[in-house]
Amino acid sequence: MKNFTVERLSFDALTELPNSWQPQDYKALLTETGYDNPDEIEPAELKAMALMSLTDLEPAEAAQLVLGHLFAEQLTTGQIENLAHQMLTEKLWEENPELSQHEGFYKATQLLYEAYNGKFPRAEAVQFQVQLTAENAEDLTIFDTQPEAPLLRLLAQGMPDNTLLKRLFHEQLDGTSFPEAASIVWQLSPVKKTDSSVVFDVVSSAYWLDDFKYADSYAATTQPDTVEETAE
Repeated sequence: MKNFTVERLSFDALTELPNSWQPQDYKALLTETGYDNPDEIEPAELKAMALMSLTDLEPAEAAQLVLGHLFAEQLTTGQIENLAHQMLTEKLWEENPELSQHEGFYKATQLLYEAYNGKFPRAEAVQFQVQLTAENAEDLTIFDTQPEAPLLRLLAQGMPDNTLLKRLFHEQLDGTSFPEAASIVWQLSPVKKTDSSVVFDVVSSAYWLDDFKYADSYAATTQPDTVEETAE
């Protein structure tokens, strides 16, 4: 077990993920909606034009187009059609059983919510900075590879016992195999590092980590995932 002091430095609610939609995404959506020359649009106008072109379609049709752009490699046409209808009423970034697709569903819903002025569910995410100070400086190497699992183990100890993360993943939090961690933490970047501490910027769904807003400063233990060798 590695010992750390965990300190929440900031906490914000988000309705849009940082850098989730890029100019090339908006151009691709415009092309899909039949817009002739998206490359000629000023960069500052791309998002507004993409939203406008989506609203020329029925909401479910627009959802299908957006999901097709995000999940072309992962979902069949039939799956995309079904999910597009579900998106109108369901929070797929929370309710869909495929955790690895949650961030994509969030991105799709946030865009469609904005385009259709609330006809889709309101997407809720969180962004916060957390400082982790190691009792032994060398323990910081735990975050060098697959940092999401050891980080979530530390964050969970600052949240209430009935928090969803603990209820659904208590075995993974206590153990050394937590493959879902990378799908729960959507964006993770170190913003400051010293010999014995690191500050991470974390973006995730409010579904998983909203309760961390109540955390202050506390001592916690963690362990890395054990990487199992897979046979070729």
